Amino acid sequence: MKVTVLVPTYRRPADLARCLAALQRQSRAPDEVVVVARADDEATHTCLRDPAVPGTLPLSVALVEVPGQVAALNRGLDAAKGDVIAITDDDAAPHVDWVQRIAAAFEGDARLGALGGRDWVHEKGRVLDGERPLVGKVTAHGKIIGNHHLGVGGAREVDILKGANMSYRRDAVRTIRFDQRLRGAGAQVHNDMAFSLAVKNAGWKLMYDPRVAVDHFPAERFDDDRRDAQTMAALRNAAFNFHLILRDQLPPLRRETAWWWWTLVGTRVYPGLTHAALALVSKQASLRLSRWRAVRTGAHEARRALSRTA
Repeated sequence: MKVTVLVPTYRRPADLARCLAALQRQSRAPDEVVVVARADDEATHTCLRDPAVPGTLPLSVALVEVPGQVAALNRGLDAAKGDVIAITDDDAAPHVDWVQRIAAAFEGDARLGALGGRDWVHEKGRVLDGERPLVGKVTAHGKIIGNHHLGVGGAREVDILKGANMSYRRDAVRTIRFDQRLRGAGAQVHNDMAFSLAVKNAGWKLMYDPRVAVDHFPAERFDDDRRDAQTMAALRNAAFNFHLILRDQLPPLRRETAWWWWTLVGTRVYPGLTHAALALVSKQASLRLSRWRAVRTGAHEARRALSRTA
């Protein structure tokens, strides 16, 4: 079984070099490494011209002209030749047994369509070292439980995977691609959620094993969806993506249940009416209400977008 490692990158040469160095140290070498880069990303191309960066990796560069992570990932899927396509971020560094564990999992289970693992997040000089047994689930009312960076225990079935550490069987994604309807200038958040749910809904098993691990050093994003200061436009886009995915991927009863739960309750990230009411007595009432309006606008835009194509 051949394993292709797919790494989309944009203007983060130091992070990319660290990622490729980790791939060079794998106990089971990848059969192919595909780096997807923009043609005008000179920083990345300069980095890759240094012979020490790719080293002995069987590396190829797939060029993409369209901005955004969705286009980059789809370009990489088209370029990859392996039986399994292992995707990681340029700001991640796979553990030494990452490829070996991925290959063994897919070889051992013909029903396995996708596999994710823990990303050990390094933030402000420390590692986020909590423990959560519940990972990667969509609840009955549509709440998303991530926790991929904190998962503990053995391998278990899940509903969704995280883009920094997810692998797919080629046969499972032969007719599936990352959703081009998703909004955003760069990250196009929740593209991993949409893709993994599509694979699960196609009848494949999705597994999460925290031993299939990478170190993750969240790096700067060059768009509105900045990690440290998300704009209202980026929040609106994220809410659009989130609700588009829920309405597109959940069965009818669950999608309506999810719509009303997110409308009436929600979370701090995507507030509903309950959080909006609480915001009225907050010292940051104006900001929180602005966030609520951006979220609900994106949600309604997603609903209208799908109703037009129904």
